[in-house]
Amino acid sequence: MVGGMIPEKVFQQILILGDAWEVFATDYDENQRKVFIRVRETPRLWPAAHCPKCNAQSVAGYDHVPERQWRHLNVCQLESAIVCALPRGRCRECQAVFQVKPPWEGRSKHFTQEFEGFALLLAREMPVSKAGEILGETDQRLWRMLFAHIQAAHAQLSMEEVVWGGADEMNCKKGHHYLTVFVDLLAKRVLFATAGKDATTWEAFATALLAHNGHPKAVTQAAIDMSPAYRKGVAEHFGNATVSFDKFHVVGQVVEAVDEVRRAERTQPERGKLLEKARWLFRKNPENWTAKEGTRWEELAKENLTTGLAYQMRLVFQDIYLVGSAKLARERFQTWCDWVEQAVAPGQLLEPMRKRARMVREHLEGILGHWKAGLTTAYLEGLNSLFSATKRKARGYRSTEHMIAMLYFVAGKLSIPCY
Repeated sequence: MVGGMIPEKVFQQILILGDAWEVFATDYDENQRKVFIRVRETPRLWPAAHCPKCNAQSVAGYDHVPERQWRHLNVCQLESAIVCALPRGRCRECQAVFQVKPPWEGRSKHFTQEFEGFALLLAREMPVSKAGEILGETDQRLWRMLFAHIQAAHAQLSMEEVVWGGADEMNCKKGHHYLTVFVDLLAKRVLFATAGKDATTWEAFATALLAHNGHPKAVTQAAIDMSPAYRKGVAEHFGNATVSFDKFHVVGQVVEAVDEVRRAERTQPERGKLLEKARWLFRKNPENWTAKEGTRWEELAKENLTTGLAYQMRLVFQDIYLVGSAKLARERFQTWCDWVEQAVAPGQLLEPMRKRARMVREHLEGILGHWKAGLTTAYLEGLNSLFSATKRKARGYRSTEHMIAMLYFVAGKLSIPCY
């Protein structure tokens, strides 16, 4: 065995090139601290080659394009690259000339498949910019690679079995820049996202379903918030769907009403000081209070504050979601509405709570969808944490395109890497 051939044979086996390609040299550049793995085709490439134009298996070598490099996994902590002057073939049947695609090339055309696999693994766990620092690559190049894999994998996504859908809005950057995110509540995955939060987003989702072997008429349950635009979108494009109002948003409305009561009561001279720095006390559930917050609640409970009463109303409302049937939930919601509407408080302090009671009465059938047909919106309720993770991974690139790509990557359950 010739000593100089050992590295080439090792890389030949590591790269799994088969007999159509060969590693004929390896170089180390001390200035760049970089290993170059030089590859060329062998005569065995052509007998198995097909013409990309007419598919004839009658191809011969024609010439070579200028030498190129593909970033590969590090070798002994040194950056490495595959170097090759790719061959071009010519079809004897149709005379078409084409460049051969090498087996190691990833979707980005700058990286090998092995390097892309490692980069994708890092991008799942951290911001793309951080992955770029670790890999010694620009985040722009990594984003291009991500887009290529995500677009290819999402194009292959089947929505044929989507019957329970949900939608939520996501703020993608400062200002009023929103995405509407559509999810499969059974498969617990993000299906589609598009800019905006009006009724036209549902038309876009219906179009996406059809493009992915699904159908709007197959959707029998739609979990949404109480936005008139969302209700209109479901009615116009998903006529077979029964609307269910997402628990997270319904409870969120009542939580916000408590905060409105607190802000109004704080303007009263005799009570304002008691409610200083109490916002988060009333936004949390009791089990999440710190010891200090628990002590403060005990002190405030003695003051007969309207905010305290509103908070108790909120806790009772949340507990209704613990009952086991729609029939019992209907009774509990109606009783709660009666209580809120008849409660006595100074002035109009409880008006935000009464407004939510009217909301519950008007949308009760949709709220009761939480108990019907076994529909669970638990995945939809957890989207806020998913949105936070998505924004963190897309740090520095908050455009609509980047946010949608990262949503698909993080929560689309796509087959990635996609080759």
